[in-house]
Amino acid sequence: MSVKTRKNPALVIFKREFKSYFTSPVAYIVTALFLIISGFMFFSTFFLNNRAELRQFFGLLPIMLSFFVPALTMRLFAEEKRSGSLETLMTLPVTELDVVAGKFAASLCGTLIMLLPTLFYVITAEIFGSPDYGPIIGGYIGAIFLSASFTAIGLFASSITKNQIIAFFTAFIICIVLTLIDVFLVLLPAPLVSFLSFISANSHFTSISRGIIDTRDLLYFISLTALFFVITVKVQQTERD
Repeated sequence: MSVKTRKNPALVIFKREFKSYFTSPVAYIVTALFLIISGFMFFSTFFLNNRAELRQFFGLLPIMLSFFVPALTMRLFAEEKRSGSLETLMTLPVTELDVVAGKFAASLCGTLIMLLPTLFYVITAEIFGSPDYGPIIGGYIGAIFLSASFTAIGLFASSITKNQIIAFFTAFIICIVLTLIDVFLVLLPAPLVSFLSFISANSHFTSISRGIIDTRDLLYFISLTALFFVITVKVQQTERD
């Protein structure tokens, strides 16, 4: 069993990509900026409004992840395409599914590691107040599913270009549109409102972050993740052919 595990191509790629997060300064810079901004949002509410809660943090988390997840994923395929190492990788006995799965898992783990220090906010809220743990648990569950969806989008954006900047902006635009689309619903005709409300990542995340775990919201994120994951595999298969 251990032999099969060691020879699993997706696992090998996952380990390689995951290790690269700890050798690349980009991951440290992105994580530091994320924690500075999220910390400012939490502690401004804590000190200025005298409220020990994470509502503002979770309220702006989708917007922050729309920016920071593409920053973490932009290099995954684009850099290897630019350097030519992806062509070398694809000559090995691996499938496109192995490559995409390994890179996706590594990037998602990197994003969750970025979120991990924010648990300190929960500890702070517990020490100085009596937080409602329903929305907190729901918020982190929603953050995991949202991170998975945005990671898949970032992976797709990186797979269609050799330029990391183009990959970043492509993923950022898709993520921010899905996040902010519900803000403009009042300006749109009624027939479009229900459809656009359904595809809004922010509305589904907000529902989960209130402590309401609805299978429709979870299925939305699972479907969004699967959609961009499959498209990325298809892109790689097309380029290999």
